[in-house]
Amino acid sequence: MRCHLRKYRVISLIIFSVFILSTGLCAKAASHSAHSKSVKKAWKNSSGRHSVKSKRVSAKSKKGAWKHHGQQQIANDRTREIQNALIKANYLNGSPTGVMDARTKEALIRYQKDNGWQSKVVPDSRALIKLGLGPDNSNLLNPTTAALPSYRPGEGVSGGNQQ
Repeated sequence: MRCHLRKYRVISLIIFSVFILSTGLCAKAASHSAHSKSVKKAWKNSSGRHSVKSKRVSAKSKKGAWKHHGQQQIANDRTREIQNALIKANYLNGSPTGVMDARTKEALIRYQKDNGWQSKVVPDSRALIKLGLGPDNSNLLNPTTAALPSYRPGEGVSGGNQQ
């Protein structure tokens, strides 16, 4: 008799647990459904325009978003300056066109390889500095005393006032 009573308790406990879990899942599904309906209603305001943006971002938009930040291409006048510097350094022949074409990229790759730098991303900041096309410091309040790295065209980059 005790054995039957024990089995009955175990079975009733299992049934009760399943019941509690299933009602919890149903309640969650119902609240999710109600939430999605309220979001859809709130999506359009009285004028018919969208008023609430969804916080979800699709995986497709996340995937390559980092590629679209920052400068996408080099301006034509800057490209012309780079081409002039490469011509003076005997890495490029002809006259500057202002277009970052294949011959300019190949010249930059050769220049960077000859200096022992990476050649996958052109132009490299070290290459521009060595070509004499480093940052413009004319807008500094005190360009003579500012803590800037010292460099001269034709030399490598050094780290400022190091001894």
